[in-house]
Amino acid sequence: MQTVDCITHDIRVSVQVAYQGFNASGFPDHHLFAYQIFIENLGNDPVQLLNRHWLITDGFGQKRSVDGPGVVGQQPVIQPGNHFLYTSGCPLQSEAGSMQGTYEFENLRNGRRFDVDIPRFLLLTPQLSN
Repeated sequence: MQTVDCITHDIRVSVQVAYQGFNASGFPDHHLFAYQIFIENLGNDPVQLLNRHWLITDGFGQKRSVDGPGVVGQQPVIQPGNHFLYTSGCPLQSEAGSMQGTYEFENLRNGRRFDVDIPRFLLLTPQLSN
């Protein structure tokens, strides 16, 4: 399983992807990919994840954006030295694609808002992974 990560403003974002299958979990005619994201606060101040912005590109070159508050229904506060872990998914009609984006955080000590990069990661069926 591939892991990609990056650090922006003392926040590490690591991503792992797992293929869930075709027609899985109520997504007819789609390939379903699960991704697990580990967000670690490497800084000295508590931070809160406020919003997310995703850019999803499928194997046909079509792009879509997904924006919204928090992740998986939460806007977690991450204390210095702590982390937040969540799993979500992405259905694609193609056998390949990619995701990347940003999280908007707020530093709870000084109120400053800042964006953190979500590294680009590939969504590939097992046939294409080999």
